[in-house]
Amino acid sequence: MTDTVTEEEKDPDIELFVKAGSDGESIGNCPFSQRLFMILWLKGVVFNVTTVDLKRKPADLHNLAPGTHPPFLTFEGNVLTDVNKIEEYLEEMLSPPKYPRLAPKNRESNIAGNDIFARFSAYVKNTRPEKNRSLEKSLNKALAKLDEYLMRPIPDEVQSGQHSGEEPSTRKYLDGDELTLADCNLLPKLHVVKVVAKKYRNYDIPSEFKGVWRYLDNAYKRDEFTNTCASDVEIELAYQAVAKRLEK
Repeated sequence: MTDTVTEEEKDPDIELFVKAGSDGESIGNCPFSQRLFMILWLKGVVFNVTTVDLKRKPADLHNLAPGTHPPFLTFEGNVLTDVNKIEEYLEEMLSPPKYPRLAPKNRESNIAGNDIFARFSAYVKNTRPEKNRSLEKSLNKALAKLDEYLMRPIPDEVQSGQHSGEEPSTRKYLDGDELTLADCNLLPKLHVVKVVAKKYRNYDIPSEFKGVWRYLDNAYKRDEFTNTCASDVEIELAYQAVAKRLEK
């Protein structure tokens, strides 16, 4: 009887493979790797993490997931390679009562900020000075939309009596005061935007976006975010060949 209980209580055998940094060992820049790393950490499950050096990918990994770049994951021996499907699988397999549910309650939380990364990419890859201002405005517009969502109280805040619905929201994250799958998707990308745009375009996220800054500041207080994140130097290195100089 005791053995059965122990077996039931045991965490599944999970190993996450993420992109390695320039030294081949530390965590490299990859928002998708960080997204899965954060999900597993928030689930409270015991798991192993292996960094994969893309320059010297070991033969056993070639056999495990042929033609696949990190992140990928093994769950009780099953190899999973699609990030969105991995997220769905983990939410289904690691469910209450033993593991917390991480899906946001508000549908809008899932799509908030979903155009920021594409606007940022266009901005830092542009080489033409005459287009720089309009691309920066486009990025600011996407950030303003996210800021508006973060400053607007969500139904839970109003229903719980925390808010009249007229005052700005004070919640920490997209969907409330707890991190959800939506944050695991957006925060790694938002951090890359902040680091890379500053380094290669001397761009700062405008201070008037108080909701965005509150969101980032709260994320930086969480181990689930900071300990799964590549260093700023790694992120800058990853964009060295991607971010283009503006031509004179």
